[in-house]
Amino acid sequence: MTTITRTFVKSYRAFNSLSSWAQSPFLLFVRLYWGLQFMQTGWGKLHNLARVAHFFSSLGIPAPGPTALFVACVEFFGGALLILGLASRLAGLVLTGNMLVAFLTADRIALHSIFSDPGRFYGAAPYTFLFAAALILIFGPGWFALDTLIARQYDSAPATVQDRSLHSTTHADAA
Repeated sequence: MTTITRTFVKSYRAFNSLSSWAQSPFLLFVRLYWGLQFMQTGWGKLHNLARVAHFFSSLGIPAPGPTALFVACVEFFGGALLILGLASRLAGLVLTGNMLVAFLTADRIALHSIFSDPGRFYGAAPYTFLFAAALILIFGPGWFALDTLIARQYDSAPATVQDRSLHSTTHADAA
C-alpha cells in the first residue's frame, strides 16, 4: 500500500468515526424539533376539533369527529414521545402511518406526483413530518433518549431465575 493510499484510508476512517459520533446528536435534534412540531399540530387540532372534523368530512374520511380526536392525540402524544425518546420507534411507526394517510387523503395529487413532479411531493405539508417520523422509525432515537437509558438499565440488570429458565428453554428448543 502506498503512502497516499494509507493516508487516504486513515483520513477516511477518521471521517467515518466523526460522522458516526454525530449520529446521536442529529437524531436528538430531529426528535426535539419534529416532536415539538407534531405536538403543536396536535395541540392545534385538539383546540379546533370541530373545524378539523369538518375538514376531514370534506375529504370523505369516515367518522370525522372521532377521527379528528384520534389524529390530534396521535400527533400530540406521538410528538411528546419523540421529544422524550420513549417508545420512539413505535411513535415513529404510528406518526409515519398518520402522515401517509395525510398524503393519501389531503395531498393525494402531491403523492401521485412523487416521480413526475418530485418538487410537488416534497413541497407538500406532510412530507417533512413523514420524513422525520420515518427517520426515527428506521434509525431509532440515538443515545440521548429514554429508550436507550431503559435498554441500558435492563441490559445491566441481573437475570432472574425466570429469565434464566426461559433463556435455557429457548436454547434447548433450538437444539
